[in-house]
Amino acid sequence: MRAAYYEQNGAARDVLHVDDVDTPQAGPGEVRVKLATSGVNPSDVKSRQGTTRKIAWPRLIPQSDGAGVIDQVGDGIAKSRIGERVWIWNGQWKRAFGTAAEYIALPAAQAVKLPDKIDFAAGACLGIPAMTAVHAIALAGADKGATVLVAGGAGSVGQYAIQFAKALGATVLATVSSPEKAAAAREAGADHTIDYKREDVGERVMDLTGKRGVDAVIEMDLAGNAKLIPFVLRPKGSVIVYGTGAATANLPAFFCLTNSIRVQFFLVYELDTREREHAVGAIGCALEQGRLMNRIGPTFPLADIAAAHEAVERGTIGNVIVTM
Repeated sequence: MRAAYYEQNGAARDVLHVDDVDTPQAGPGEVRVKLATSGVNPSDVKSRQGTTRKIAWPRLIPQSDGAGVIDQVGDGIAKSRIGERVWIWNGQWKRAFGTAAEYIALPAAQAVKLPDKIDFAAGACLGIPAMTAVHAIALAGADKGATVLVAGGAGSVGQYAIQFAKALGATVLATVSSPEKAAAAREAGADHTIDYKREDVGERVMDLTGKRGVDAVIEMDLAGNAKLIPFVLRPKGSVIVYGTGAATANLPAFFCLTNSIRVQFFLVYELDTREREHAVGAIGCALEQGRLMNRIGPTFPLADIAAAHEAVERGTIGNVIVTM
């Protein structure tokens, strides 16, 4: 099969190669998926760069998200699953072989049925962005009557976080960095957008909440945004952290202590079974009901995977997709 891979960390055009490699076979408890699409996430880029972790295998096929059709099942898996359209989560997590390939074999639970009306490009957006959003909103308790600030409302996770929070009845504020991104956040359902490059985020949040502050912040970059916590969050509020732009963050500890602030970290790759089932169920329900907007960004063929990684590095609106 054709696959993209790298054998050392580095810049996309220096280390990513596309060539023929052995086609995987489904082992016991596994399915093999003939992939149509693969999603490129910031974590995939950082792993390839060596920013978050160094390569742990002689050769690594990147990317954890994807979608396609099951074409082979291993022992213990019903043959009726052959031909099933699926989306994939954790394709490359703690494994050397991800979704940037024509085929992937992985545990059957990691291939989730994709409704017929949802295309494969949308299916490749769900594993990391949508699951992160569902779990973040659950941790935030963002239901009817709550007010939530979503950092990076035009980002892949931010777009889904806005939608899931709105579906539960929350009021959503979102930070953005341009008019184009403000439009994307509003299209996803944000009640208010705040351009952090042109506006004082704290002042705008307090104006919009009647000086109360938000109940929760969904945070993509704790290191960069921790300083805002005292200016946007109400006493006994929560900061739900799914990402950080640096290894350390300077927390406003005295404010957090005296106001009983909860700071909750989580890593979407490490959800437990109950958390994963909740996220998968919420995504499936939203897809079946046709109420989930999946924003597709730049799309590249597998041969141009380096360009796909570079698009993520530049920052784009919508999920970057690689097609097989």
